[in-house]
Amino acid sequence: MTKESSYTAKLPGPDGLYVYTTEEDAIWGELYERQMKLLANMACREYLDGVKTLGLRSDKVPQLLDVNRRLSETTGFGVEGVPALIPPSRFYELLSLGKFPLATFLRRREHIDYIEEPDLFHEVFGHCPLLTNQSYANFVRHFGETAVRLGKGYSWHLFRIFWFTVEFGLINTPQGRRCFGAGIVSSPSETKAAMEGKACEFRPFDLLSVLRTPYRIDIVQPIYYVIDSFADLEAIVEQDIEGQILKAKSLGDFPPTFEAKAS
Repeated sequence: MTKESSYTAKLPGPDGLYVYTTEEDAIWGELYERQMKLLANMACREYLDGVKTLGLRSDKVPQLLDVNRRLSETTGFGVEGVPALIPPSRFYELLSLGKFPLATFLRRREHIDYIEEPDLFHEVFGHCPLLTNQSYANFVRHFGETAVRLGKGYSWHLFRIFWFTVEFGLINTPQGRRCFGAGIVSSPSETKAAMEGKACEFRPFDLLSVLRTPYRIDIVQPIYYVIDSFADLEAIVEQDIEGQILKAKSLGDFPPTFEAKAS
């Protein structure tokens, strides 16, 4: 977390469990029920199936031990609670080991609609359901392995792949375009923007284009990239990512489709 953060990470007890208050259970419940109602016809089937597989419910903040166990039983992936925002190198290392790093604090009521820092709702409700899908879990692990292998000089461009898939990805389905990125499914404003498509652009996923596309983390996204299947995600990390990043650097970024953030 940043120095300005007013949130403190929770630490587990000797039994590995985290203590959440009645108010935190209530906030989780409101967030869960609101998003599940919204996502019924907007999220892809694999995501909704994952919510059921993880046993997520509205009456209680989920425990990381339970999420970890259910993921391990389905795809062999897992989660690890982290005390703060972690360096990219540690983030990629955990992914390469098949562990998704999770924040352990939950947003307060005054931030119920938006929090810039990733909290437990974003992490568990947003990221974890799709880790029950084997192709998706394979992609995340292999992405981490690629990032560890390539190192710091490639980190910035690599995260653009993560941003436009894991965080803000869309997928074509027989029922139409559906969302799966954690930044979309955990946010009502992003869900509506991505699915209603009134002030954004949809582009077919192309690795070189993604590597040249800048983004901002604090706005509703103006551009979404769309895949055709989760098998397509696995194919991304089978490409020559190092060569594509070098090509993207030589060509330069596309012009931003958003205003620069005020300093």
